[in-house]
Amino acid sequence: MSNDAWSPSPARYDRTPLRRVGRSGVQLPPISLGFWQNFGEDRDPQTLRAIVRRAVDLGVFHFDLANNYGPPPGSAETHVGRILAQDLQHQRDELVISTKAGYRMWDGPFGDGGSRKYLLGSLDQSLTRLGLDHVDIFYHHREDPQTPLEETMGALAHAVTSGKATYVGVSNYSPERTREAARILADLGTPLLIHQPSYSMFNRHVEDGLLETVDELGVGLAAFSPLQQGLLTNRYLSGVPRSSRAGGPSGSLSERQVTDPDYQARVRGLSEIAHGRGQSLAQLALAWALRHPQVSTALVGASSVSQLEQNVATAQNLALTDEELARIDEFAIDGTGR
Repeated sequence: MSNDAWSPSPARYDRTPLRRVGRSGVQLPPISLGFWQNFGEDRDPQTLRAIVRRAVDLGVFHFDLANNYGPPPGSAETHVGRILAQDLQHQRDELVISTKAGYRMWDGPFGDGGSRKYLLGSLDQSLTRLGLDHVDIFYHHREDPQTPLEETMGALAHAVTSGKATYVGVSNYSPERTREAARILADLGTPLLIHQPSYSMFNRHVEDGLLETVDELGVGLAAFSPLQQGLLTNRYLSGVPRSSRAGGPSGSLSERQVTDPDYQARVRGLSEIAHGRGQSLAQLALAWALRHPQVSTALVGASSVSQLEQNVATAQNLALTDEELARIDEFAIDGTGR
């Protein structure tokens, strides 16, 4: 791709059915672009740039990152920062850019967890890599039982009062810890905006209390891994492609997971339902995750422009009948593919 001047499509919001985040003033597109495991140094920078440009043209204005996304850790933020500087300087206020800290990022006791020192230090590093003075959402990435929740939430609140984040969220928190986090943040005058859990047809734990919790709190929910790292696509119906996660060295999926007879039977059943709706399995999986009003957006990665386009097209066919949901439940079994 050339370095010629580029401007986003003036029609980029015409077909974007926005969804409100809890009881806040924030709205997000139903499909957002996540950068976990697909924006590292092993990817072609021009392909990454093309994906981001096309996302913006399609009305996808929410980019979800974390300090450790890559590989290696930090490289996804560096790539996105470069693209923001090249192409989206004039659209910054249209974008919702989020990042997180909570997993190990550097050596020593302050490179991991939920301490104030780690979270605020990591946020400063993320802003440097992104080339920004603030992010729109800053998350604590996972629970840290070794750190008082008051300290962790105090750090998130400080990120807002210091002007380095506009909103805050939590990720991978239980319903109980989510309630406590929201209470502490409310006392500090910084509302909890959003929770980001893993949610898919094969990972349904959020239905055991978290959906009700965020609804009561007025908090939004951003579902990550709605395609279960590719298990809810047609990719593994005919074997294991060498270019796939199950066929590569990343370790996030194994060949055993995708050749398991139970997995194969369930994914084929779901594929038949999707075909009857005129959708791909991936599109059905995304529509299913978005069926709850509490789900503000579904985060998807993309390794190509065409893959992104197919995922975003899901928003044009989200309605699921009671009959379809009942049929899906026969195959959408929590724990499949583990």
